[in-house]
Amino acid sequence: MKNLFVILAAVILLTNCEKKTSNEISQASTTVSDEIQTGGVKMVEIETLAGKFKVWTKKFGDNPRIKILLLHGGPAMTHEYMECFESFFPKEGFEMYEYDQLGSYYSDQPQNDSLWTTPRFVEEVEQVRKALGLNKDNFYLLGNSWGGILAMEYALKYQENLKGLIISNMMPSIPDYAKYNEVLRSQMRKSLVDSLNAFEAAGDFKNPVYVDLVTREYYNQHICRLPEWPEPVNRTFKHLNEHVYVLMQGPSEFKVGGRLLTWDRKASLPNIKVPTLAIGAKYDTMDPKAMESISKSVQKGRYLYCPDGSHLSFWDDQKTYFPNVIQFIKDVDENRF
Repeated sequence: MKNLFVILAAVILLTNCEKKTSNEISQASTTVSDEIQTGGVKMVEIETLAGKFKVWTKKFGDNPRIKILLLHGGPAMTHEYMECFESFFPKEGFEMYEYDQLGSYYSDQPQNDSLWTTPRFVEEVEQVRKALGLNKDNFYLLGNSWGGILAMEYALKYQENLKGLIISNMMPSIPDYAKYNEVLRSQMRKSLVDSLNAFEAAGDFKNPVYVDLVTREYYNQHICRLPEWPEPVNRTFKHLNEHVYVLMQGPSEFKVGGRLLTWDRKASLPNIKVPTLAIGAKYDTMDPKAMESISKSVQKGRYLYCPDGSHLSFWDDQKTYFPNVIQFIKDVDENRF
């Protein structure tokens, strides 16, 4: 009995020693960088004539050949309504960056109206590009709506830094966009148009009745056609910097105004040399024929039409949008464009 006890004690001691050795090995094999890990988030410092500020970026994936920077709309919306790209680009092996422009919710929001100009935003994108290490061998710029304006303007000044350009749901002319809005308005019932005109003539754009009419009759038809808007889209609208948006765009997507009122780059498009994909959609707030014209005006263009899509066709026509955008990027990367 005494010998049995000694044997059991030896077995227990040996087992504990093995567990300790295993734990020590496990702990030793887990290394943590001295640099604080942020889940891909990086606050990029930018310089302006009004001082230094920080803008929010978030990295997904790692690919030395394909790095995509997303430009959200607005101005002064957020990256949030583009979060669906997280379900598509990373699994293709693409490196992707979400980014909130200055004035947007996750970035600094200085109270200085001299900052809200298109040329200043272009310089911001260039500073972000440098900070993220993007270059002509890997840098793809994808802009939606106002982000498409910003993408076109960036390409016209800094295209030597681009590998590819994607203009998603944005016409090359705000005056033409305003005219197309009138076309869409003419398709509405007369009683509705009369009501909208009355509110707009009075400048009563925040009236709950007007907001409800625009949302139900216009946004749900031409911004996003899903029966229930995705949570990231709703979150973006909650986080909108209304002051910057109205200053540059006007009171709503349905009523154009502000500093962008006369913006028109149709005549400059032939100067864009980099491979360019222009995206239009049947139910968009933007005339899809105008996006097709972009593809024909630039030197190396391709057009993508989303038959079930609206302004946010990457939500309501994903089956068309993402396979073709992904193919464009692969074609450019593999020199098949």
